[in-house]
Amino acid sequence: MKPKNQRLVLGVAALVAVVGAGLLSLSALKDKVSYFYAPTDIQRDHVADGQAVRLGGMVTVGSLKHDADGVTQRFVVHDEGASVPVVFRGIAPDLFREGAGVVAEGSMAKGIFVATNLLAKHDERYMPPKQAGAMHETKTLAK
Repeated sequence: MKPKNQRLVLGVAALVAVVGAGLLSLSALKDKVSYFYAPTDIQRDHVADGQAVRLGGMVTVGSLKHDADGVTQRFVVHDEGASVPVVFRGIAPDLFREGAGVVAEGSMAKGIFVATNLLAKHDERYMPPKQAGAMHETKTLAK
């Protein structure tokens, strides 16, 4: 076989191997990938009650209410097209507040999203409180 043909066969074999590996990894991750639905997607796709999903959006200002038990929180998550009421029982992350982004893990139940976990989102300027405090102290000492 000529060297030119050998390179061609080797190139095709390498391409087939790369495509095969990609398809194998995609099929293995198929059930593990977890995207989130926006409120508009929840209403449009009519997510079934009990189906585990993630809901992502902004917490509506003025919607955060705490129940008398002290651990249950009710709020509304919205995007540009729709809003979904959410109930969460547990301790919310420090960054969770009205007007901030949130991703809630849970399921729908009779039109209300029952969250089992909250993930607070922050912008690119976020700095941990200890680091922000240290920077503030450094600036005041330098003056």
